[in-house]
Amino acid sequence: MTNNYQKEVQTKLTKGLLDLIILQYLDKESMHGYQLITKIRKGFGVYFGPSTIYPLLGTLEKKGFVNSEWNMNSERPRKVYKLTNEGKNVLSFTESSLNLICKNMVTDSNIRIQAAPLISARSTFQRGNPPLTVC
Repeated sequence: MTNNYQKEVQTKLTKGLLDLIILQYLDKESMHGYQLITKIRKGFGVYFGPSTIYPLLGTLEKKGFVNSEWNMNSERPRKVYKLTNEGKNVLSFTESSLNLICKNMVTDSNIRIQAAPLISARSTFQRGNPPLTVC
């Protein structure tokens, strides 16, 4: 498998889970968009620019999963996003769903996948690793 294809697969998987990744980061602490862009790039090795992150944050806010407010106390005013209670509920449901999918992939004899045991997304995230449930 070529390096380009590996990067493509990694990017597609990360993009497919981008809302979950953002919600998990915001569950840990409130952040502005550039902080999220930087954390995703460092944690996953994938760059999603402002044209991807900010519209997604807007959508999450319209759905009531995050709230935002302007922080005027810094050198440059920044819009800071915070997870809402509804966002926490969605995050919990999404984590459970992803864990179930991973579990089914590991136990289904028709699917050949070598996977590590399920790891709690919260414990993985709290140790500083990328905040995703791992199959």
